[in-house]
Amino acid sequence: MAVTAAMVKELRASTGAGMMDAKKALVENDGDIEAATDWLRTKGLAKAAKKSGRTAAEGLVGVAVDGGKGVAVEVNSETDFVGKNAEFQAMVTGITKTALGVTDIDALNAADMGGKPVSEVITDAIAKIGENMSVRRMTSVEGEIVVSYVHNSTADGMGKIGVLVALNGGDEDFGRMVAMHVAAANPASLSEADLDPAVVEKERSILTEQARESGKPEQVIEKMIVGRMKKFLGEVTLLGQAFVVNPDVTVGAAAKEAGAEIISYVRLEVGEGIEKKVEDFAAEVAATMKG
Repeated sequence: MAVTAAMVKELRASTGAGMMDAKKALVENDGDIEAATDWLRTKGLAKAAKKSGRTAAEGLVGVAVDGGKGVAVEVNSETDFVGKNAEFQAMVTGITKTALGVTDIDALNAADMGGKPVSEVITDAIAKIGENMSVRRMTSVEGEIVVSYVHNSTADGMGKIGVLVALNGGDEDFGRMVAMHVAAANPASLSEADLDPAVVEKERSILTEQARESGKPEQVIEKMIVGRMKKFLGEVTLLGQAFVVNPDVTVGAAAKEAGAEIISYVRLEVGEGIEKKVEDFAAEVAATMKG
């Protein structure tokens, strides 16, 4: 039976084996996926597969800047302990630097890093360190000036929260203050124009119902809604938020004063949106200790 690229991809996805190992397993077993999986297990080449179903919600965010481009990459592990591992940190540094040369996460996983695709570097690390890992997210910004900031830095260029800010005009000092603001305030979008319309409409609906419960005339209610929506947008948009460095002005006003235009920003926090199953991992550790 002919071995196809789709078959190799399927076997790699289910076992975590390298591309050449997966292809060889299929050739040796006449294209039988199940037999090839068993073959990989007997050769010790699928040992990362059993880790793949476990929740990886810890890890590090790495950031890197090269001229007018900046990238942020989230690499997850199962435990915070692994994030302090020197080998894991070196891997995150390598992956982040590799990300500077690609445009999205699929290209990053396929990109060469020390002679192997990043996806295989991750698979090898899973087998060696013994925890499930993944490159979960990658994003980038570009501008005349790009600055990065890492909150609670674990090592150079990596930590639990990574921020990038892209500016036209201004300087790096101002950009770094904005990046620190983003880390602390976690805005939902750059401006009202970038905010999800569904979020705006939902908030408007809630505020409308609240205002109508006051029993005031419709004309008054409309003015109440306008005022409350203005306050809401000021709280959730970067340009509308009170600047942490000087709460008397908005970030947008501070940027204008600094001669800067904030083009875009990125804020990645480790584990955002992942349901952590701490109890499952604790039970697994306890079972391991019992032998």
